[in-house]
Amino acid sequence: MLKEIYIRNLAVIKEAVIPLNEKLNIFTGETGAGKSILINGINAVLGQRCTKDIVRTGCDKAEITALFTELSKDVCQKLDELGISHDGEEITVTREISADGGSVSRINCRTAPVSLLKEIGSMLINIHGQHDNQILLNSDRHLEILDDFGGDFTLLNDYRVTFRELQQTARRLGELKKLEQSRTERSLYLNGIIDDIGELELSEGEDEALEREYITAKNSERTITAVRNAINAITGEEAANDMLVSAETELAVFTESDSKLNTLYERLSAAEIELADIASELENVAEQVELDGQRLEYLNARLNSINKLKRKYALDCDGLIKLYDDASREIMQLEGSDSEIKELTAKRDQLLHKVTEQAKALYDYREHIAEHFTQRVTAELEFLNMSGVIIKVNHVKGKLTVNGMDSVEFLISANKGEEPKPISKIASGGELSRIMLALKSVIADKDSIPTMIFDEIDTGVSGKAAQKIGIKLHEIGRLRQVICVTHLSQIAVMADNHLLIEKQVVEDRTETHVIQLDQDGRVSEIARIMGGDDPSRLMLDNARAELKKASEL
Repeated sequence: MLKEIYIRNLAVIKEAVIPLNEKLNIFTGETGAGKSILINGINAVLGQRCTKDIVRTGCDKAEITALFTELSKDVCQKLDELGISHDGEEITVTREISADGGSVSRINCRTAPVSLLKEIGSMLINIHGQHDNQILLNSDRHLEILDDFGGDFTLLNDYRVTFRELQQTARRLGELKKLEQSRTERSLYLNGIIDDIGELELSEGEDEALEREYITAKNSERTITAVRNAINAITGEEAANDMLVSAETELAVFTESDSKLNTLYERLSAAEIELADIASELENVAEQVELDGQRLEYLNARLNSINKLKRKYALDCDGLIKLYDDASREIMQLEGSDSEIKELTAKRDQLLHKVTEQAKALYDYREHIAEHFTQRVTAELEFLNMSGVIIKVNHVKGKLTVNGMDSVEFLISANKGEEPKPISKIASGGELSRIMLALKSVIADKDSIPTMIFDEIDTGVSGKAAQKIGIKLHEIGRLRQVICVTHLSQIAVMADNHLLIEKQVVEDRTETHVIQLDQDGRVSEIARIMGGDDPSRLMLDNARAELKKASEL
């Protein structure tokens, strides 16, 4: 529940600490005292949109901090998922709004996005303002209200699982059928790619390897000629080797007598051996260099074929291989789509039958719930001084949607003998407020949100009807925390915790203070609401009597 609110520099509220209890908390005050500012502050910590205009004039920022205690299991589980600690099952939520328009949000002093405040806030507080009556005027929301009243979402959740599976199956089936229509044209294109590229049986990097081999093969004839000439220069007639042998012969007779000539003779012998070895290796090279005209022609033709495809598809060799693989996979999918279409068609038919049966079961459940709903709401309306009002649930079957095959609209007859008609055409503002309160009342014990806020639920009502609204709010306060802003004494006397919002002028500046009233303070405030400022002794006595009567209910 919302245990305490701290507000600083929010419009006319300079600073306020507002204590709340777990039952019915009532805020009263003169018109313009700042009751709406309080609701705006709560909305801010719930992650709702707010503007820099709410910052107190002359201040850098406004700050609102809310302390929530006795957190539900659902809230604790969500906080655990988000990695937010909640020691003692309590958290603080803070929103700071800067005068320049920026804002900072925190949960337990840890910075958090506004979207997170909104997500957590929706699990902590349900605010009902005058605009929420529009829910009653929108028949699309009536099914949601009926389901909330029923409280058992098992059938709906099971139905939605099947319905979404049906949607996915139908979507895939539609895609395949659409693909089927263009499959022939697509198949021709893909088969063209497969024929073009598949025939070559390319390997990665083959084009570069072939280029290198082609250049080598093209130059092989010149290579062989050069090698042969080199061999001939070494071993041919009057070649270098013969001349070395002649030089050795000339020097041989002097080697024994002249050591220097002997050394030179040995060097000539070594050179002869080296030249003979070079000639032998050149022979090996000549034998290894192949002059294969057919190979050269093959290389030229294959390179031309590859380069033609590279130009056609604007891809390199590796890109052509990938294009071929992708086309092969897609053509297999296209060829297998017929069988998949048959399988999906059968699956869709099965799911359609299943979801239809689930929708019928859901319809029957809602039909049963609608009877109880009508009885409960009628009883609540009678209590709220609307005994002549007849409410009816117009429940009809329609097409399958994510919510079932149901169409629901609440109809009312405000006068005996008249046929029930849509709420939007019949109900006044005061009647809408009481109808909404009746709905909130019948689902109060099923709603998991611990705090309900009613902002001027008394709009358009007075007298006995207002008294009944006060009693009903008091009853709801026994089930969950209720916070209510009102200007009617019949509602204010029912408070378990009464807080006064009053405006004062301090040092030529207007300030709004929030005061938790004791018994005497309550008497004075109730008397003021009933009779205006400076209430008479009789009015004060009447206020005491009304408070005493309320305490005995």
